[in-house]
Amino acid sequence: MEFHLHVDGWVAWQYHHFSAQNRAWRRAAAMAGFHVPIKKETALKTKTLTVLLASLLSGSALAADIPLRDFFRLPEQSNFTVSPDGKSVAFLSPWESRRNIVVRRPGQPDKRVTAIKDRDLSGYFWKGNDRLVYVKDNAGDENFHLYSVDLKSGKTRDLTPFPGVRAEIVDDLVDNDKQLLISLNKRNPEIFDVYRIDLQTGKLTLEAENPGKVANWGTDHKGNIRIAIETDGVNNTVLYRDQPGGKFRKLMTTNFRENFTPLFFTFDNQRFYASSSLGRDKAAIVEYDPKTGKEAKEIYARQDVDVSGLDFSHKRKVITCAGFETDKPGRECFDPQSRELYAKLQSHFPGYQVDITSGNRNEDRFVVAAWNDKTQGKRYLYDKKSDKLTLLAEITPWLPEDKMASMKPIQYRSRDGLTINGYLTLPKGKEDAKDLPVIVNPHGGPWYRDSWRFNPEVQFFASRGWAVLQMNFRGSTGYGRQFWEASFKEWGGKMQDDVSDGVDWLVKQGVADPKKVCIYGGSYGGYATLSGITKTPELYRCAVDYVGVSNLFTFMKTIPPYWKPFLDSMYEMVGNPEKDKELLRERSPVFHVDRIQSPLLVLQGAKDPRVNINESNQIVDALKKRGVDVEYIVKDNEGHGFHNEENRFAAYGAMEQFFKKHLD
Repeated sequence: MEFHLHVDGWVAWQYHHFSAQNRAWRRAAAMAGFHVPIKKETALKTKTLTVLLASLLSGSALAADIPLRDFFRLPEQSNFTVSPDGKSVAFLSPWESRRNIVVRRPGQPDKRVTAIKDRDLSGYFWKGNDRLVYVKDNAGDENFHLYSVDLKSGKTRDLTPFPGVRAEIVDDLVDNDKQLLISLNKRNPEIFDVYRIDLQTGKLTLEAENPGKVANWGTDHKGNIRIAIETDGVNNTVLYRDQPGGKFRKLMTTNFRENFTPLFFTFDNQRFYASSSLGRDKAAIVEYDPKTGKEAKEIYARQDVDVSGLDFSHKRKVITCAGFETDKPGRECFDPQSRELYAKLQSHFPGYQVDITSGNRNEDRFVVAAWNDKTQGKRYLYDKKSDKLTLLAEITPWLPEDKMASMKPIQYRSRDGLTINGYLTLPKGKEDAKDLPVIVNPHGGPWYRDSWRFNPEVQFFASRGWAVLQMNFRGSTGYGRQFWEASFKEWGGKMQDDVSDGVDWLVKQGVADPKKVCIYGGSYGGYATLSGITKTPELYRCAVDYVGVSNLFTFMKTIPPYWKPFLDSMYEMVGNPEKDKELLRERSPVFHVDRIQSPLLVLQGAKDPRVNINESNQIVDALKKRGVDVEYIVKDNEGHGFHNEENRFAAYGAMEQFFKKHLD
């Protein structure tokens, strides 16, 4: 989650192991908060005024006057995409406090084309020059529906109007403006069948019925299903067919510990590229030959981190760049045109990360994002032929870059010798300060990672004078197989020790005031929060649990039905409720509430499909039985994290007051 709401770590793990082409699916996650005015003192002594003036001049108080809402409110314009013909752009803009799609046509005023009032849409893309497709769930249930917007008629159609059914994109069929390949679990909640859907009529045609164990499907460049990946929960089998409609044959079976993820086909549709850790610790990009059943060649590998992403030019039929992440995002480009394009764009934006986020079919008009850790930056429309950049929008102009704090990559050693990478954000103007109040912020997942980026949540905390420590504890993705496997059956064990070791490191560095350290996290980070205040209660002054797991037994019983095929591997990674009963009981915070000494704030969405509301209810009820007051906020129209703007405002407002009470 990117409050971690980007993608839940378990979903990210599934994608990491079973991904097919999903290149049109870019899920946006917004974060928000609200402003509580700072109380003004009626009188200030001369010494206090001197200190305050010095603080202002040094920049340490520069961001303190920025309202909370400004850190978290929806951008006026964001998520830009260019139409296939390159003449129009679409973007998201708030209407009735919800993100809606707006289209900008040449010579015409901007036109809002959706009227969503209940919940932000989760992502959208163009299908032809006169149609947009978007996805949205209901109150956080994550049963995403697929909608089509006809720009000529202005009509919107729910393409998957099936209660309790989740729609996923299999192939966006970039050369076919009228159809999509999608998967639905409407026949069986636990498995997904593939359908071809007509965007004009809404007609669904069954393309492939799931025999029962297929976790993902892969298509060739013509949109034909050629790959199916089966799982028995522990072992994954890659199935392949040489021709569309032919019989699938087995290519390989791997244990879930091994990563072999087909990405896309070579341009003759005879081989395919994959992210593979077979015979390696760090995943590499390889070309695989189904005829021989062997890896044909290695495309790109690194010794320090996994390489999991690969892009290609649909027009020129060449692979372009591979993606990876060290302490910052990186790319390695293979063809001269891509290298030249990125070099040219980078020359326009020194000091910024530059990404191409959308392009037209002719690949001569692109949406370019320029950003860094202090700003979400600006978006431009780039014309390749004229080498001209046209500003589309500054995403958050009300958050001046010079008032934001730097997100510094850090490293420390765990008590058993692992290198733990992370990030430390110190309040602006307090980079050399000692004994600061600190918020320790373990990420969600847990098979996910924190990244160097603009994080409004972290920036908000820093603006209020609190340092923020984020760590990629063992199990965090991108650091290789051994580091990932080191997390197995270590929820609340060595994974939690990595968090504690980060606190100890920060205290020894002199940065943290050991009496003013709080812990806060969402999803698995919420579990780590509860685990922290039960396992090492002496470390934390206060704690905030955001949709966190409290009981590993009940958590595994209430997972969404489409996670159940992976339950056996979950048992190997976390623990089996029968075979590892004592371990799971020891690692479940709800059974150790008697150890909790810290004030606790709990936030929960009532319709959360991943971490059932019962997880929060249990920890709150157990503490109340001990006579301990717990601040508990539940939103009835939310799921795994608060998406609706007013709910996010309430959540971050409560956090601000809570941290002020215990850290200031």
